[in-house]
Amino acid sequence: MEKTTEKPSAQAKALSLFLMAYKTKDNAYKEKSKRINRLYDLIKTNELDKEEYDKEVNNMLDLYGGYEKVIEKTIQYYLDKTGEWKSRGEDQYAEDAKKIAKKMGVK
Repeated sequence: MEKTTEKPSAQAKALSLFLMAYKTKDNAYKEKSKRINRLYDLIKTNELDKEEYDKEVNNMLDLYGGYEKVIEKTIQYYLDKTGEWKSRGEDQYAEDAKKIAKKMGVK
């Protein structure tokens, strides 16, 4: 089994960070986090088609209000928990998070 090194999409990253944040509040988030991580592991070993993974990611995002709403909820979670939001990186997710945080009035 040859592993691929493709990075997750911005949508997958948003979902993963959201689930990681909220898994301490509810076991349902923890289970969904485990599921999405298992699916990504299958992608890396070429046991699952990337389109199927992306479909599952988008279904979960829709369940929580969509890509932008998930980012907003993640930002709000960290604001409530730590009093600040730090976005690092220059990937699409980081850029989108910066825009959404700015709309939310976060400096």
